[in-house]
Amino acid sequence: MFTATGIRESDLRSAGRKVFRRAGKQVLLIAADGRLCAIANRCPHEGYPLSEGTEGPGCVLTCNWHNWKFDLKTGEALAGRDPVRTYALDVREGEIFVDLADPPAEAQRARALKGLVAAVRDNDLARMGREVARLERAGFDAREAIGHVLVAQNDRLEYGTTHAHAAAADWLALAERAPDDAHRLTAMIEPIAHLAWDTLGAAQFPYAEDAREWNAAAFLAAIEAENEAEAVARIRGAITGGVTRETVQAALGRAALAHYADFGHSAIYVLKTGQLAQRLGAPDAALPIALALTRSLVNGTREERLPEFRGYDKALAAWDGKGSAPARAEDFIGLSIDGALKRAVQSSGRPAREIYDALLGAAAWNLLHFDVTVDRATDNAIADNVSWLDFTHALTFANAARHICEAQPDLWPRALLQLALFVGRNKAYVRAQQDVASWRVEDARPFIAEQMAALFDHGIVEPIIACHRIKMLFALEDELATAPAAPWTAEMTAALNRWLHTPQKRHHGLRLATQAQDFIAREG
Repeated sequence: MFTATGIRESDLRSAGRKVFRRAGKQVLLIAADGRLCAIANRCPHEGYPLSEGTEGPGCVLTCNWHNWKFDLKTGEALAGRDPVRTYALDVREGEIFVDLADPPAEAQRARALKGLVAAVRDNDLARMGREVARLERAGFDAREAIGHVLVAQNDRLEYGTTHAHAAAADWLALAERAPDDAHRLTAMIEPIAHLAWDTLGAAQFPYAEDAREWNAAAFLAAIEAENEAEAVARIRGAITGGVTRETVQAALGRAALAHYADFGHSAIYVLKTGQLAQRLGAPDAALPIALALTRSLVNGTREERLPEFRGYDKALAAWDGKGSAPARAEDFIGLSIDGALKRAVQSSGRPAREIYDALLGAAAWNLLHFDVTVDRATDNAIADNVSWLDFTHALTFANAARHICEAQPDLWPRALLQLALFVGRNKAYVRAQQDVASWRVEDARPFIAEQMAALFDHGIVEPIIACHRIKMLFALEDELATAPAAPWTAEMTAALNRWLHTPQKRHHGLRLATQAQDFIAREG
């Protein structure tokens, strides 16, 4: 529907450009290269007025603030990224009319999703925000943006699932608690930005296209054999064949705990991608999420094969369900890897929850007493490049493993012994004699709520750090909801408080250079 502007064609050609305002829109009318054009006056980059821009030959307008250039005929960005909106224009009896009607919702949706993928591949955070806002303004759920990016970037994940997927479920949950639309949009953009970070500059790694009838035993055998094509074919068969989510999730959980896989990441990813698929509620995203998870399970390291963890298999074989020693956190604090495994076996006949609480309590003590000088050192051996994140994984792994084992109780021995590996391995990087009293928290629940609220404007550059914060907070909240009186509650809350409020050294330039020189000096 065309709207009269009150501007005469002759006046526009004489002035060169004029701005027309109506119904919240600013339209720049411009006579360029013998043509009459109508475009949005706000530059799509940061909103500065294009009426202050510089006109060049060939119907090109430059925004003088950041040198973005637009084709006035089409709105295409010739330098810069977002196109500028153009409006249909008509001249009636010498007066200019402009069609201010918004494009159909589907056209706006298509534009926003196309622009979003471009923004992700440029790692352009500001544009990601604009495109998701455009999608919402057109009347669509912002969750669609996350699902769309998961699909678009899936074949750029060389090793499958990343922390971006794992944290996405929690960012969606946080969005549901947002106090207003701006905070909600903030939480929705976070997982998109993280996936952009994880796939920036990545090549494409297509998934096999075959689909085979779902068979849990065949799927698990393919994971064990690191046969991605077979595992992918089976998971495709499950998703496209309508196999229940619970059935597939059970096999994925079993695969994750079959080994001390990828320092516990596999179990975390199984839980969180399952939650992500549910919270997205997008059928189109279910298969890409499952494919990425399958690839990560195939590629996950089996760390019990490392020399320091080789006692795991022996401990698992010795787990006979007859060990009667009561389990407490103090029984595990200070034990080596083999010591923690042996002590866990001694309690193998006790309730799984008792052993779980004891191990999680020891993990909480470790986190609370982490020796930060290890993280800040510049003369470490590569094997001692240990950081806070090596400690935080104990909680997120425990939380994921508990969920898996509650559905499949026969997996408890594996989960508990793998948690013992966390406890024993981190023992070498704690300092018991330090004052931690100041980190104690009076009430865990308001503390968690306050720290979650801070995530809306966390100011952290690296997505991986914000990701671990939100995962830890949701894991602790979930654990407390399940067992409010757990004996480790105060210790874990204090540990989390210390971690959240202690500066982390994320760039180790001198350590890297020193280790590089040492490596090359010893190179054969």
